[in-house]
Amino acid sequence: MPAKRSFDIDTPGGTGSDTTLVVGQAHLGMAGVTAVDYLVRHLDATQIGHLSPTELPGIAPFEEGKPRHHSRFYTLDSTDLTVLVEELFIPVTSARPYTDALIEWIDEQVIEEVVVLHGVPFPHGPEEHEVFHVSTPGFHDDRLANRSIPPLKGGFLDGVVGELVTHSLDEAGSEIGVFVTPTHPPGPDIDAALKLLDALTTVYGFEVDETELRELGEQFKQYYEQLANRMASMAEESDSLGSHDYPEDRMYM
Repeated sequence: MPAKRSFDIDTPGGTGSDTTLVVGQAHLGMAGVTAVDYLVRHLDATQIGHLSPTELPGIAPFEEGKPRHHSRFYTLDSTDLTVLVEELFIPVTSARPYTDALIEWIDEQVIEEVVVLHGVPFPHGPEEHEVFHVSTPGFHDDRLANRSIPPLKGGFLDGVVGELVTHSLDEAGSEIGVFVTPTHPPGPDIDAALKLLDALTTVYGFEVDETELRELGEQFKQYYEQLANRMASMAEESDSLGSHDYPEDRMYM
């Protein structure tokens, strides 16, 4: 009797002639999944299937009352790219079976390389708010040799990304490139998503109108500025009250 699989992938139509898989996952800052979701909404894209967990609790995203699968595969009609929009957070403990299912699917298709759009909430200065890469030698030679995307100096990748990169270190694995940018949790970090989009479209030579995403980024920026001002105002009022001589309330002490 075959072992029960932790994740199932159903793509009846395969990927056609697409040779590259682009992965955007739900992480702190939501940069990767925001970027790929924007791609499939603003380019001619055809959904070809979805991924389902058999053990993890599922979620049912919806918009305007219409539900959708949380992990969806699309082919971008004007490119050689297939996109995985992963709205379900995959914990590190489930990374191995998830990646095993994804690698098995990649091997069954004509996928030659994998690109991961990855946001990481690490400390950074203004000059470091850009996209870096971690890639296998083959991916670097084919896609990044003449690009101004610097390598990420040091550290480690864990979870699904780490599993995918580790698999690609073997000769049988697909070439892989991870585009990494710092994010500001909780997200969505629109600026980080835009940087990942710019890197992807530059490397693969296609365009997407970013106007709507940039406008959304401005709305988020204004919201957080207003929130910061309200918090500062509340703190000032609290300090002002604290300067008065009030009796000490020890009810909950």
